[in-house]
Amino acid sequence: MLLLISPADVEEARECAKASQYLDIVDVKKPDEGSLGANFPWVIREIRDAVPADKPVSATVGDVPYKPGTVAQAALGAAVSGATYIKVGLFGCSTPDQAVTVMRAVVRAVKDYRPDALVVASGYADAHRIGCVNPLALPDIAGRSGCDAAMLDTAVKDGTRLFDHVPPDLCAEFVRRAHDSGLFAALAGSVRADDLGTLTAIGTDIVGVRGAVCERGDRTTGRIQPHLVAAFRAEMDRHRDLHSQEQSREQNREQSTVPAGN
Repeated sequence: MLLLISPADVEEARECAKASQYLDIVDVKKPDEGSLGANFPWVIREIRDAVPADKPVSATVGDVPYKPGTVAQAALGAAVSGATYIKVGLFGCSTPDQAVTVMRAVVRAVKDYRPDALVVASGYADAHRIGCVNPLALPDIAGRSGCDAAMLDTAVKDGTRLFDHVPPDLCAEFVRRAHDSGLFAALAGSVRADDLGTLTAIGTDIVGVRGAVCERGDRTTGRIQPHLVAAFRAEMDRHRDLHSQEQSREQNREQSTVPAGN
């Protein structure tokens, strides 16, 4: 499971750089423009320059409306500015077909410029509160569009969390559908360290956090702390090892039940 951290600005990105051995992706967003708010191109460039070259940068292009041309241009701007992962929040798409139209435009714009860039179709666990596409429709939307990943976050940052809106069994179904479509599955939304056991067990590929690695656990007024990034990674690794051990025990149990001579 990869760890994606979302700094609020270039200064915090430098704090992420201090903990770069513990994280996998540095995410660029502008929270005051929405949960997947787009930041300025020059901020993406500055953050790209602030973190080690071997750490990919992801950038959101906003909680977007159903305007495929506008969104495609924004996505291309993020790629030109140095982002490797291009995330699109399908906020204004009320049907899967609308979402597919937007994401196909994004995929073409981004891949024509940079074929190795990864396009992420992002939906919202609390979609029922804003009237956008159902969370479990995201993997199909992403697959039909030629995206590389499907992601869930929360649209309304009011203290509710990913599992408050999409419980673990449905998150597991989201991950399964993403994998069946050949996609990475990314989950975010006020994720905490005590969620990592579940996220690991269901096969999540990327986990996105901010508050969990900020002082006082406060994503708004707290600042990212390198020692908290390191602690979060240690907990991720602990759950990875526990899960691997459990899988090994299960395999041994299955082998022990095979009749002799088979």
